[in-house]
Amino acid sequence: MSLVETDWLQENLHNVKIIDCSWHMPQTKRDGFVEYQKIHIPNAIYFDLDKNSKKGTQLPHMLVDKKEWEKIVSEMGIKKKDVIVIYDNSDVISSCRCWFNFIYFGHDPKLTFVLNGGLKKWIREKKEVTDKITNINASKYESFEIKELVKDKKMIDQNIDFPRFKVIDARSKERFDGKVPEPRKGLRSGNIKNSKCVPFGLCINEDKTFKNKEELKSVFKNCLDDIDEKNIVFSCGSGVTACVLALAYSLINDKYLPCIYDGSWAEYGII
Repeated sequence: MSLVETDWLQENLHNVKIIDCSWHMPQTKRDGFVEYQKIHIPNAIYFDLDKNSKKGTQLPHMLVDKKEWEKIVSEMGIKKKDVIVIYDNSDVISSCRCWFNFIYFGHDPKLTFVLNGGLKKWIREKKEVTDKITNINASKYESFEIKELVKDKKMIDQNIDFPRFKVIDARSKERFDGKVPEPRKGLRSGNIKNSKCVPFGLCINEDKTFKNKEELKSVFKNCLDDIDEKNIVFSCGSGVTACVLALAYSLINDKYLPCIYDGSWAEYGII
């Protein structure tokens, strides 16, 4: 199970490492770190999704290399045996991207969770919040890459001619069908040939919690003959909401490890 509930976290505030991974689409003009400085769950550490992504590329949110990841996580004071709970205050459920990163770099999936409903639910339930920044004692985190959890453009193209996995796109149906322009400049409209579309919002309730298992099964059955399938790769605009689908699918298929096309449409749709 990849989710924990707010009541559980409240009871375990001092037994887990808590990460605030709030990230917002540029057009919202919101700053996740500024918001974190004003209000966050006690003991939470901020994870900057933009700063903690690969440098020297125009593609957003690409994974860093192993050495850089170890530096990032060590500076957060996280150890291999820590239970991690990640949350956000974002409409795109950005915590799921951080969840994926930890799993890709070998943190035990059984120790890596997303807070169901995020900060919005926590505040709505009048649970404790603070503006106090947590003191961090650096660790010496060691990781390993599970490289099969990421696909690149070459693999995506090869899969079109010789199918080995199914690609599911988390973008809106309008973007997938090419009926509206992409929000990112320099990208054509449309989709990867033979891919399917499951807008990530179909997996989320109005209060930003994930839908229950039966509802999620119904969502994925629209594009999958077998919801126990493992060879599924999720894509989106920039690698964030693909991870929302990956987490949602893990809730109904506990044998599935999240696999994404890291470049997503930001790479595939370049004109």
